[in-house]
Amino acid sequence: MRKMLAAVSRVLSGVSQKPASRVLVASRNFANDATFEIKKCDLHRLEEGPPITTVLTREDGLRYYRMMQTVRRMELKADQLYKQKIIRGFCHLCDGQEACCVGLEAGINPTDHLITAYRAHGFTFTRGLSVREILAELTGRRGGCAKGKGGSMHMYAKNFYGGNGIVGAQVPLGAGIALACKYNGKDEVCLTLYGDGAANQGQIFEAYNMAALWKLPCIFICENNRYGMGTSVERAAASTDYYKRGDFIPGLRVDGMDVLCVREATRFAAAYCRSGKGPILMELQTYRYHGHSMSDPGVSYRTREEIQEVRSKSDPIMLLKDRMVNSNLASVEELKEIDVEVRKEIEDAAQFATADPEPPLEELGYHIYSSDPPFEVRGANQWIKFKSIS
Repeated sequence: MRKMLAAVSRVLSGVSQKPASRVLVASRNFANDATFEIKKCDLHRLEEGPPITTVLTREDGLRYYRMMQTVRRMELKADQLYKQKIIRGFCHLCDGQEACCVGLEAGINPTDHLITAYRAHGFTFTRGLSVREILAELTGRRGGCAKGKGGSMHMYAKNFYGGNGIVGAQVPLGAGIALACKYNGKDEVCLTLYGDGAANQGQIFEAYNMAALWKLPCIFICENNRYGMGTSVERAAASTDYYKRGDFIPGLRVDGMDVLCVREATRFAAAYCRSGKGPILMELQTYRYHGHSMSDPGVSYRTREEIQEVRSKSDPIMLLKDRMVNSNLASVEELKEIDVEVRKEIEDAAQFATADPEPPLEELGYHIYSSDPPFEVRGANQWIKFKSIS
């Protein structure tokens, strides 16, 4: 009898320790999906554009929320590690622009391709790499996605080609990836991203021309966050209608702070390219909360009030959260649980990124080629040699 009472006591104590919020979430009946109106896209050389209503399932909504919150927290942790001098060198953060990377990924297939500039941490995550691999790459450790040798601007994953440090130079490469898709007869597209600061580069217009001539399945995407380094778009460009810059290439101007708007525009653009009509151009109107890079405080060319206004009215995570709660797709308690889980994931990843060893000097020449026999690489002078192993 005493043993039986002890067993019952253990069961009851287990139930009482279960968080009240989890019981509440489990017992509540949520809607499976909801329909939302989204902002109409501005069009160039198109008779019709993406839909102005879209359906969001509860499953997708929770996934988008978790992904955006993860990118936000990861970037804030990178900011902290940089200020502690654990991350060094160039570092460009994308907090505020989470709807772009998450919405674009939601609109394409894993087999499609993506290449971007140096504000790449969010895309590296949405393309499938873990927070551990990203933060370890930022701290230059062996467990990083480029073995600690790439850093902030040079991260890669399957069908993700970086992270490129030269302004605008990734755009012709993206056109080349799209050429490979067409040449190999695959039903794939390449998302080729660049910022408003790079939009005036001559090589971008050369890529437009070749992509249009050869009808390449390339989606050119300008992430317009309103400032190229410290220069506003109005001071840098005679025309700020970046979606019209392709001239002979059709274009869309999209609300880049709304993950659903970005998703639907991407689906539309991908379907256009897959149909064999050639390239299309998207301008995502977005905003970065941090400065251009870690050396830029971000408040010498814009006011703190401007940043706060965007945060309070257009924050992409807040917009999705409000939609989901107001449409009974999720509860505030459930989303708070996700926040807690994300924070723990980020903290665990940061601990790994600071404890993992740095790559040894003798591996400096490794991985230059993918499948070549070992060979010697000259170091800083002709007497220093490093072995290169694929």
